[in-house]
Amino acid sequence: MEGDYLKLPKFGRVYCRVSRQPEGQFKSVTLSQTPSGKYYASCLFDDGKEKPKQSADGKAIGIDLGLNEFAITSDGSKHGSPKYHRKYEQKLANKQRELSRKQKGSNNRRKARVKVAKVHEKITRCREDFCHKLSRNLVDENQVIVVENLTVKNMVRNSKLAKSISDAGWGQFLTMLKYKAEWEGKTYIEVDRFFPSSKTCHHCLHQVDSLPLEIRNWECLSCGTQHDRDVNAAKNIRDEGLRILRVRNFEETSKCKTHSRQAAGRVAAASGQRVRPAKGTAFGGIAG
Repeated sequence: MEGDYLKLPKFGRVYCRVSRQPEGQFKSVTLSQTPSGKYYASCLFDDGKEKPKQSADGKAIGIDLGLNEFAITSDGSKHGSPKYHRKYEQKLANKQRELSRKQKGSNNRRKARVKVAKVHEKITRCREDFCHKLSRNLVDENQVIVVENLTVKNMVRNSKLAKSISDAGWGQFLTMLKYKAEWEGKTYIEVDRFFPSSKTCHHCLHQVDSLPLEIRNWECLSCGTQHDRDVNAAKNIRDEGLRILRVRNFEETSKCKTHSRQAAGRVAAASGQRVRPAKGTAFGGIAG
């Protein structure tokens, strides 16, 4: 990098628009071209910083993803779904219609193809911008982030909801949440996709037999609590994630204690003291 110029092998100095000044040791550069004809250079630098240690001390939040509302959090916040593909659908259809009327192999068809690609690129960039801003906001404000482990690939098999699910960009959003949480030392947890988050009352844990999608509000028959379907699901996701975290911490603590006892036994044996042999090692010397 030399100011606004990037020095490349065989190309020399190439003018570029730098999004941010790099820091650290340069490793590699990857050039790519979009269907709309734009070129991008992705530079890899090693800043020498270690990944921060993961911590769970702080605010925990559960996130339920949906179609009407993109993300519903356990604190009651709802982030609307922008539906960018729906927004630019008519413009995209017009450009594709113009493309279909051009003669194959002509310059006019090539120009029309670029116009279609620009509309697709606009939709992609808008969706990425929305996901980046929302994920950054959630990571900055919370220490523990709990989401559902969704399989978008299987969900789009539903022909009635495939377009809306693809337009939402859930997979991209969860990927951003995960790596940004790792960068900041936050805890990212995924609960099982079959966990009944919507059908379980977060107050008394009573579970109803069925809850159709058209029912957005319901009352618990056990404790009488009124529930917003999505907010209740987000609270259950948060609680399940915290339970998983406690189990994980308990297992790690037990493992550390086991290693400590084994190490103490080896030290005592080395000093000549009589100790009880560890399980599975009593006849270790006979096998040879």
